[in-house]
Amino acid sequence: MVGGRSERGSRRHAAAASVVVPFPRGAAGARLDLVRFVPSGRSLLATFGVLVAIGLAYWLAYSTPLFAVHSVVVRGAPPALQRDVTRVTEHLMGRSLVSINAREVEGTIRALPAVAGASVDRAFPNTLVVKIAPERPVAVIRSGTSAWLASGAGKVIRGIPVGTERGMPRLWLRRGATIRLGGQIPAGLVSATRALAAAHEAGLGGRVKGVRTTGEELTLMLRHGTEVRLGRDADIGMKLVIARRVLALVGSDTAYVDVSVPQRPVAG
Repeated sequence: MVGGRSERGSRRHAAAASVVVPFPRGAAGARLDLVRFVPSGRSLLATFGVLVAIGLAYWLAYSTPLFAVHSVVVRGAPPALQRDVTRVTEHLMGRSLVSINAREVEGTIRALPAVAGASVDRAFPNTLVVKIAPERPVAVIRSGTSAWLASGAGKVIRGIPVGTERGMPRLWLRRGATIRLGGQIPAGLVSATRALAAAHEAGLGGRVKGVRTTGEELTLMLRHGTEVRLGRDADIGMKLVIARRVLALVGSDTAYVDVSVPQRPVAG
């Protein structure tokens, strides 16, 4: 008995130690159905048809005269520069707007000496629009019987007939100096053109008759006779703003305004 009870007790303990826990089966239809994610034949055919239509439309736009350039509209350029831009873009006439590389055209236009910046836009169906930011001339560079316009950065913009642009200050080259259209004026004159550009920014551009350089000292000569002494080529913009305020306070018979030390301007 004792032995029998011990054997039956062992069996009950073994049965209790190994319990099988059944997991619930998923409901019908809850299984992942991969077939649903495979596009149908009709969807594939529709997608292929759209791609073919896009390709055909691009081919028509690229290869046919449907979007051929009939005119190039130039905006923001003075007449002389407008003619130059028209000249360098005339080869685009008849080409498809779709086939034109805007970056290449912009690079060609920016290579013109009188252009500071350019952007090209397509105006469908047949127009190319070119927007120009022209270089602003601040001085006439003179050498013998030749004359050029120069920007504030010292870039040679274009040649002009001698005697024209009389309202613009003159800067004279030393004998033997060479000028190249689109190139830079001699380094010794760049500080003068920068000062003239700063004078325009300060609202004094129309009052400046010329620039005198003595060593590293810069002086602007105004049309009514007053000199604006700037000193060294540093803080020119701030000096000219101060000079404009001082000029508004003094009489027209003032011989000079010295702003070489901008914290202590002097008029005499």
